[in-house]
Amino acid sequence: MKERTSRLKAIKKLIKNNRIESQEELSGHLQKQGFDVTQATLSRDLKLLKVGKISDGNSGYVYTLPGEEERNEDDALFVQDFMRGYVSIEWNSSTVVIKTFSGQADSVANALDTLNLEELLGTVAGDNCVFASLRQGFSGEDFLKKLKKHIPDLED
Repeated sequence: MKERTSRLKAIKKLIKNNRIESQEELSGHLQKQGFDVTQATLSRDLKLLKVGKISDGNSGYVYTLPGEEERNEDDALFVQDFMRGYVSIEWNSSTVVIKTFSGQADSVANALDTLNLEELLGTVAGDNCVFASLRQGFSGEDFLKKLKKHIPDLED
């Protein structure tokens, strides 16, 4: 969904360039930019972006984005989880099937969800398999290519 990606970029830009103290305030800024977002969706977006609140030095708190170094460390942990659990990857026109070691599917699916790949619509984990649904317009090859940017040692 292009809107989600655009909205996430807008949220990052707003937090970087404005002093935002609440979800209501952020929602107002987003509405001015043409994004109609519910509080629940905004909450999920903030969690996905790992947005935190820090003291403004006076009497309030403002939203802040994690530093690049912190994001890279977090991504490295999820890459480790993925690599520890996956066995193989196959796909058809809209679904990627990732076979995992028994009991590792949740960790692999969580890693994929957290890496926030534009190609990925969502995941469903079983015990030893993850089904990943692709967004319209993306192929399994597109997904694998992007995944390999995050995980260069990945073998398909």
